[in-house]
Amino acid sequence: MVTKNGEVVVSNKQIILKNFVNGFPKESDMYLKTDSISLKVEQGSNAVIIKNLYLSCDPYMRIHMTPTDDPNFTTYPPGSPIQGFGVGKVVESEYPELKKGDLVWGVTGFGVRKHFSFFPRRH
Repeated sequence: MVTKNGEVVVSNKQIILKNFVNGFPKESDMYLKTDSISLKVEQGSNAVIIKNLYLSCDPYMRIHMTPTDDPNFTTYPPGSPIQGFGVGKVVESEYPELKKGDLVWGVTGFGVRKHFSFFPRRH
């Protein structure tokens, strides 16, 4: 969809952790959330928008679905997107080392079909 000011806005689906998991993860521990995201990045911001192409669902992700007090270990807080390894394509970029169309890989939020990640400039 194109807004009145010419900005492109698209549907963005994410898999969200509903509750911490007891035992084997169930579909009821997660839900599908659909939002919209602008595909515009502010000029000079070093921001990047990436569309996920491939996502990996790995056994290690299960341990991140349980609460912990260990400061050296992170969890997926309920209400947040599940994260895992993925391959994506740069949709928009103000970061000099990444151009539109570049393929990238790393940890990303889980999405279905269309998923876009927005990475603002790091300080």
